[in-house]
Amino acid sequence: MRTHQLVLHWIEDQLSAGNLAVGGRLPAERALAEQLKVSRTSVREAIRILEAMGAVRSGVGSGPDAGTVVISDPTAALGSALRLHVATQHLPVADIVQTRVLLESWAAAHARRGAPELEEAAALLGAMDAPEDIPVGEFLALDVRFHLALANAAGNAVVSAMMGSLRESIQGYAAELTSHLPDWGTTASRLRTEHHAILAAVRSGDGARAAELVAAHIEGFYKEAGLGRDNPAQPGRGD
Repeated sequence: MRTHQLVLHWIEDQLSAGNLAVGGRLPAERALAEQLKVSRTSVREAIRILEAMGAVRSGVGSGPDAGTVVISDPTAALGSALRLHVATQHLPVADIVQTRVLLESWAAAHARRGAPELEEAAALLGAMDAPEDIPVGEFLALDVRFHLALANAAGNAVVSAMMGSLRESIQGYAAELTSHLPDWGTTASRLRTEHHAILAAVRSGDGARAAELVAAHIEGFYKEAGLGRDNPAQPGRGD
C-alpha cells in the first residue's frame, strides 16, 4: 500500500467511527504525519485526493476557514470522473441515457407532490417558455436544471447525487447532439410541451404516468438525434 493510502484509510476509519464528522477538522499536517509515522508529503497528497473527491476543503492561514475541514460534496468527484470517461468515449452515451431513464423514471414516480423543488421546476419551465427563440445552450442548461429539480423532489440523496454528477455530461453531449436534429425549433417546442406534462403528472400525484412521460421524453430526444441501441452515436465522432 502506498503511504498516502494509509492516510486515506485512517481518515475513512475516523469518519466511520464517528471521531470525524462533516464540519470537523483534520489534525494539522505535521501532527497527522507524526501520528501515522508517514511523511508530510504523503499527508499532503492524501488531502489533495480528498479535495478532488469532494470530501474535504483546505484553507490556509488562520481563522475559522483555516485548516482542512471535512465536507460532503459527492457530485464533485463523480461529475469529474464521468465527464472524463465520456470524453474518452469509454462510457457510451447510449448507456448514460439508459441510466438517466432508470434514475429519472424512479424519481418521477416517487416525487413528493408538495416538494419545494417542484416550484423551482415550474420557474425553470417559465424561463424556457419565454422567449421562444432562447439560445440552444441556455435552453439546454435550463432543461438539465429542470430534470435535476424533479429528481431532487423524490428526496433520495443518492439519486440526487448521481443526477448532479451527470449534470455537465448530460448538457455537454445533448448540446453536441442538437446538430443531428432536423429542426431545433420544432424539437424545442415539443420538449416544452413534454416538460409541462411531466410536471403536471407529478403535481397531480400520478407517479406512474410521470415516470412513463419522463422515459418517453428522454428516449424521444436521443432517438430523434440519431442515438439508439442500433446506432449509439457518440458525440465528437462526426456520426
